[in-house]
Amino acid sequence: MAAGKRISYLKELDINTGEVRLLHTFERLIEAPNRLKTNGHILFNCEGKIWDLDPEKDTVTLIESGLCDNCNNDHVPSPDESMIAVSHGVREEGFSSYIYVLPIRGGEPKRITPGSPSFLHGWSPDGKELAYCAFREHEGKTEVDIYTIPVAERYEDLSEGRETRLTSGGFNDGPEYSPNGKYIWFNSTRSGLMQIWRMERDGKNPTQMTFSERNNWFAHVSPDGKKVVYLSYSKEDLKPEEHLPDLNVELHIMNADGSDQRKLLSLFGGQGTINVNSWDKDSTKIAFVSYEPV
Repeated sequence: MAAGKRISYLKELDINTGEVRLLHTFERLIEAPNRLKTNGHILFNCEGKIWDLDPEKDTVTLIESGLCDNCNNDHVPSPDESMIAVSHGVREEGFSSYIYVLPIRGGEPKRITPGSPSFLHGWSPDGKELAYCAFREHEGKTEVDIYTIPVAERYEDLSEGRETRLTSGGFNDGPEYSPNGKYIWFNSTRSGLMQIWRMERDGKNPTQMTFSERNNWFAHVSPDGKKVVYLSYSKEDLKPEEHLPDLNVELHIMNADGSDQRKLLSLFGGQGTINVNSWDKDSTKIAFVSYEPV
């Protein structure tokens, strides 16, 4: 991030009317809003911590997360919204990120993933497993793939055999379950540019869903399963495997079958804008972050 004061705008977009409403302005960097279905609160990360915004009262509360004080913008509430899973980097390890779970109102985190780096993106609708992007060594080469892992009852079990690799080939990121649990949506460079893909929950039958001349990231499925919003970069601005901040980007939408792909909005943002699912419970609005250029 460039030197100087960062201004972050947390906003809400109505996908039917195109209306954008400002929810809160922060004089600091915030990223990755989640919208809770039970109370409409918005969770986001800032300065390594997870925070809770009540839009009606316009109050912001810190979620106490114990040792997880270096959280990145990959955090997901459990289906019943009693827990939250976060990705936390151990500073002493450099490029590091492990996945933990803790009570959504704060508490002691329990580590889930055995290896690092692991970047969370999805929690299955049945509550049984997490999906994430992981950097792992295979035959002497680091590959970036989609993995799943059970949310264990015995969290001390950190054996490598607990995680299941679902993809291979290209750079694969951003896994998120469809609301019915049948599919995992993700983005991949396996066809060249970063594009949106969908596969069955066990990794079978991967299907490319976007074919644009842009780099498309982070597909988020609406709660009713009908719409998918994603972040789109100009291919001239970055490499396909990059999702950088401080760029002119677009929010796009399509039907869940891939039809009717169109632009919703242009904004200054990128990394941090919509890393995680931020749909409201009625499948009509999404929360996102834009930034003031620095």
